[in-house]
Amino acid sequence: MIRVLSVDDHPVVREGIAALIARQSDMELIAEATNGREAVEQFRMHHPDVTLMDLQMPEMGGIDALSAIRGEFPDARIIVLTSYAGDTQVSRALKSGARGYLLKDMLRKELLETIRAVHAGQKRVSSEVAAGIAEHATDDTLSPRETDVLRLIAAGNANKEIATQLGLTEQTVKSHVKNILGKLGANDRTHAVTIALKRGIMDL
Repeated sequence: MIRVLSVDDHPVVREGIAALIARQSDMELIAEATNGREAVEQFRMHHPDVTLMDLQMPEMGGIDALSAIRGEFPDARIIVLTSYAGDTQVSRALKSGARGYLLKDMLRKELLETIRAVHAGQKRVSSEVAAGIAEHATDDTLSPRETDVLRLIAAGNANKEIATQLGLTEQTVKSHVKNILGKLGANDRTHAVTIALKRGIMDL
């Protein structure tokens, strides 16, 4: 039997997963968690074969929980389930040790097959997600400082306010903004924020 831990803060999603697994003769749902902190505790308690992990959760998000579990249990097999196809989010999850990445709207179609594949030692990323990664594979990534500037732009700050908050000159901020627009292929500041949110470079 493939023993599964399901982690999601939405009861409807957990119920849907439980119903799918209940109909399988080779799987059983052994535990559920509603946030990352609970996920780490449940993993320690049950040592599941496969963990299904949501990314956006209260208290502790999926990436942090994934890193914490993999830090303690390097062989943990974790599949990320999310509504976000952003390539940066995906790359972060895979770098943290996720063995699979599925969009929630594909669950009915691909979930069971992905659980079996990951349990058998394979990695699985849905085709839509893989296409997003490939599309931006050669893009320049934003530096941590550029990401800070972009977050402050998203919060509605002008260059002068950003300069004050980050201890930079206004000219340096302008230069960062120019780099951000170039790297993201954005027309203006608002467009840059929209692209960054869509790709998972940052969240609000």
